[in-house]
Amino acid sequence: MALLRPLDKLPTLDVATVLLLGTEETLLQQLGAAIIEECEGTAKIQVHMASSLPLPSDRECFRPRIDLIVFVLSLHSKYSLKTVELSLPHVDASFFLGKVCFLVTGARNEQNNGVHLDTVKKMAATYHSPLLFADLEVKCFRVSMAQRLIRILQICAGHVPGLSALNLLSMMKGSLDLSEQECD
Repeated sequence: MALLRPLDKLPTLDVATVLLLGTEETLLQQLGAAIIEECEGTAKIQVHMASSLPLPSDRECFRPRIDLIVFVLSLHSKYSLKTVELSLPHVDASFFLGKVCFLVTGARNEQNNGVHLDTVKKMAATYHSPLLFADLEVKCFRVSMAQRLIRILQICAGHVPGLSALNLLSMMKGSLDLSEQECD
């Protein structure tokens, strides 16, 4: 079992890399395109996508250091939740010090949900990771989420002076505590 570790590779100067992980390939591609489009000319950001972990080991030498992992979950698909649950053991514990977040899509249409929202909230609370919500099928929400992920990614990659991924996690801790209380 190959663990994905945050500090296995040296960083590339002024480059930040995000790994979007989920089963909804179209949504991942649209979000990745929105991220690249939003940071055009301002920052050098690489977007990688995968449907699950572990990543193939044959391309390990070509893979850049990953600064942020975004687990994209669709509440309409139990398969989406199962894939994330099976991928989490392949992530080193040090990634959960601010370099992982969960992005939930499909929360607006509750009657079609195959996954209960409390399940996802408990997962985010268990891994002490931020839980973000966005309807990625709507362009304005997708662009807004891309802007938010770019800012989080810049902090996780160390491109924002005075802030680190751990600082970001502690600033978001208040919202994590609220979601834990809602789950109880």
